[in-house]
Amino acid sequence: MNFEHTEDRRMLADSLDRFIADQYGFEARDRIAKSDEGFSRAHWAQMAEIGAIGALLPEAVGGFGGGGFDVAVVFESLGKGLVVEPFLGALVVGQALAAAGSEAQQARVAGLVDGGTLAALAHDEPGSHYEVHRVATRAVRQGEGWRLDGAKAVVALGAQADLLLVSARTGRAIDDAQGISLFLVSGDAPGLLRRDCPRIDGGRVAELTLDGVQLPADALLGAEGEGAGILERAVGWGVLALCAEALGAMEIAKRDTLEYLRTRKQFGVPIGSFQALQHRMADLLLEVEQARSAVINAAAAIDGDDRLARERALSAAKYSIGRIGTKVAEESIQLHGGIGMTWELPLSHYAKRLVMIDHQFGDEDHHLARYMALSAEVPA
Repeated sequence: MNFEHTEDRRMLADSLDRFIADQYGFEARDRIAKSDEGFSRAHWAQMAEIGAIGALLPEAVGGFGGGGFDVAVVFESLGKGLVVEPFLGALVVGQALAAAGSEAQQARVAGLVDGGTLAALAHDEPGSHYEVHRVATRAVRQGEGWRLDGAKAVVALGAQADLLLVSARTGRAIDDAQGISLFLVSGDAPGLLRRDCPRIDGGRVAELTLDGVQLPADALLGAEGEGAGILERAVGWGVLALCAEALGAMEIAKRDTLEYLRTRKQFGVPIGSFQALQHRMADLLLEVEQARSAVINAAAAIDGDDRLARERALSAAKYSIGRIGTKVAEESIQLHGGIGMTWELPLSHYAKRLVMIDHQFGDEDHHLARYMALSAEVPA
């Protein structure tokens, strides 16, 4: 099998890598991540011009990519720079619109591609603990439209988003796959309260309260009560993106650790000449390559129609990334010694991001259990 990227993907990755190296160095990133907005609108617009957002979405809705390897290429580059701009929201919401949106709803993808519209997925709720079907937020018909009531937790850049994709229950029990509906909600909708707060690994998140939010009939995405399948696919794209982002962060942590072992001297020789450290570094390099294989497998599977194969590959990748990312973070810091914990060293920020990626869209324990459950299912 040929694992080389197409020329277009290589050119996009090179352009994005150069932009991040020139315009998004560690000091700039740290300043952006700690800002009131949690990202840079100027950098977001420039990345849109490069084509980094459009590459995440299918041509049928105005993008110019949208395949698994397109997403993997973009997010690996973003992971190398610890980019905090709202790419994940654009991907997840854009893919949901592409999969189930009406013609008018899909027209909103153009705003995502050019960077003019900031999007976020508002699905996780207090106490849901990664269970994708556990939705307590309620949506009831009111006249020709809908009324939403409930709460959403830890929505990435939720206070800054112009467009929110909100899951709500229109029927069945609180943890039933049936009865989940998806709604497009404007960020300034009356009754929507957004509490903004910083994220430990950079950027910002929001807690959302929906208190009698009134929506028109055309805010419903897809069919009433049948949003679970759309949500699963959209979250799957997010899982792939996070795995690729973690891979990019691992590559930088590996690079910086190797450089430190070559230059830091003890007893007059580089510490990289010590056999014990060589063994630990060799193990780390093998783990990173295993992570890359898992991402490649997930990127190849996500475009397929076989649900079980696709979801197994995604959960296998997320489990592997969670385990390996934590190991890379811990080993890199230990091989750097005490300096590895300092705020001024970029490595500590890469380590934090790797650990936090494990907790987005399900940690390694969740995805190991999910992989086992999927493997027990009988193909239709």
